[in-house]
Amino acid sequence: MAHRELTSDVSDGKDEWERKERLVQVMSKDPAFDKRGREWMTRTEKYSRGLRMINRMYDLENSLGWNRQDTTVATGLLDESLPISLHVTAFEPVFLLQASPELLDRYAALTATRGIFGCYLQTELGHGSNVASLETTATYIPGTKEFDIHSPTLSSSKWWIGALGKTATHGVVQAKLILPGGEDMGPHLFFVQLRSLETHKLLPGITAGDIGPKAFDGTPANDNGFARFNHVRIPKEHMLSKFAQVTDDGKYVKPPHAKISYGGMLYIRSQMVTSAGWITARAAVIAIRYATVRRQGTKGHDGLEKQVISYPSLHTRLLPILSRAYVYIGMGRALSRSFQTMAQRLSTGDASLLAELHAVTSGLKVLCTTSSVQDLENARRSMGGHGYGAFSGIGKVYADMVPSVTYEGENFVLDQQAVRAALKAFKNLFGDDGKSRPSSSTLQNLPPSTYYLRLLIDSKEPPVLHDASNNSHPPASSSSSSWNDPETLILLLEWRAALLVHEMAQTVEDPDATIYQRVSKGTTEAFVARRVGEMISGLRANSELKKQDVGVLGRLYLLFLQTTVESALSDLLSFSLLRIQNPSRIGASRDPTRGLRMAIAKNCLALLPEAIGLTDAIGFSDWELDSALGVYDGRVYQALWDTAQLEPLNAKEVPDAYEESIKPMLLRGQRMASKLDRTKL
Repeated sequence: MAHRELTSDVSDGKDEWERKERLVQVMSKDPAFDKRGREWMTRTEKYSRGLRMINRMYDLENSLGWNRQDTTVATGLLDESLPISLHVTAFEPVFLLQASPELLDRYAALTATRGIFGCYLQTELGHGSNVASLETTATYIPGTKEFDIHSPTLSSSKWWIGALGKTATHGVVQAKLILPGGEDMGPHLFFVQLRSLETHKLLPGITAGDIGPKAFDGTPANDNGFARFNHVRIPKEHMLSKFAQVTDDGKYVKPPHAKISYGGMLYIRSQMVTSAGWITARAAVIAIRYATVRRQGTKGHDGLEKQVISYPSLHTRLLPILSRAYVYIGMGRALSRSFQTMAQRLSTGDASLLAELHAVTSGLKVLCTTSSVQDLENARRSMGGHGYGAFSGIGKVYADMVPSVTYEGENFVLDQQAVRAALKAFKNLFGDDGKSRPSSSTLQNLPPSTYYLRLLIDSKEPPVLHDASNNSHPPASSSSSSWNDPETLILLLEWRAALLVHEMAQTVEDPDATIYQRVSKGTTEAFVARRVGEMISGLRANSELKKQDVGVLGRLYLLFLQTTVESALSDLLSFSLLRIQNPSRIGASRDPTRGLRMAIAKNCLALLPEAIGLTDAIGFSDWELDSALGVYDGRVYQALWDTAQLEPLNAKEVPDAYEESIKPMLLRGQRMASKLDRTKL
């Protein structure tokens, strides 16, 4: 299939695609970004190399006249977690969103030009997701108009902070605001200089360093660090006080919204959805390309073994991964735009969008990171033994992605925030007793995150929402045609969400073992499903896409909905949302889910000829993928052979360990063998 138009669509337009192409051409040819040999570097070497890449990137920004968007895209092309990542995604957005005008006048330009290098100090040794219980204190001292930043306990040490270990010069510190009378006002944000801009040495009262290597050798170039503060004084003006403030004499001025400080965290979570989409796409491209080249098993009429992607056990695993990549990339893009709208309103003190975006980003962060980690591992395993090698290009990405399920809110804890938002919406509609009837205007103004709740209105009453898609009942059968209808699938997921929330509301005092996770997943998937329905409708209105491309993308989005419903079958069956047609008919299957699984199988077969076109449309270059198994020209075995020759162990035919260990073992074994009675072996 032709895929140039699809590439532009995935890249958010022709201009963005051309920008990326231009930057890839520059960076892939620059020695500073050469990826060869990085597998054999020590952690210290990887850290130093990471900083050389950052330095070179900003050299190019100056010499080639890149604008801000050019630099943002270039940063995204560096397929490693680097110290600059946290400056861009955590420190800078929080600082710009919440610093006072005076603080911005002094430091915004330095932040933008990397005249200072920042980090975001929230997580502590003893507390992570429970931000309200952070122990670091910021005590206001009226006499000197300063805050005293202090780590009162070992567990209050800041921990896991990216770029803190050796790189950052400044940080935004999350600390409990303590007023002069001792009143604890809870966590607030403070701008703290960490290191000298002349010598890079830590300032007095600060102890900091790197926390050490991470699991699976993940994010080696990022200096995740620790820090303790021993009564470090900062000027009063260094509190991020655009919203919450402390007067000179120590009085507290409340922000317009209690959760307004969450704005920066919401930005990070929204970016994580986009990141999950592109990382999932990387895994799908590599695995599908390799599965198309690899032949094994039954021979066809041409005498060749079959391409392994032709086996249902493989393509029914890989194509759904590809569908999630496309959907999450689109979701992430829309979420970023929503955040920008919210940020603009927040700048004027309007926090009306904050609660909705908080609910959406909480659920999406959990959903996308969880599935992305699973998809990376499934893609790697689909490639058999070669997938275990470092040169597959997935192992390193997996190691870097694994911690995403715990940072910015541990997923099982973050589920509770999504559930709280759902229960609050339910009670707002139906009252504490669940029996009140919402007004027509209330229903018409349901936000997207809780749109599914409209289904709980008594279906015997006249419909309140005049929406052709708003059927009053869930589907009554599992006919094959239903499983290929996006609206039916979306409605099933919305009914599941509505009934889960209703169940949670009725049993909130005695929850079952998994209800929080099921409600979070169900409500988020209902939200995503409705958005995917909009994506399908939007395809028909996209004049830049060819009719064939519209059809293929429509099938891919349908596959996303089908496999999402399949993953929800336990809930759908629990609430009797699926029923069997003619259950007594002889020869008929009694499995109400068989039709869905047959539809998935047929859809995957229909998409199979388009798989390579869809992966090419994502637009990854070989330099970006850095995968011997995912090379564009399909010469995977030659690529594997060539990369193996770079192994330092192969520099010598006889390794150094021969004289030290191999030779003594062989000689000892030979002497022992000569003395053994062979008849007793």
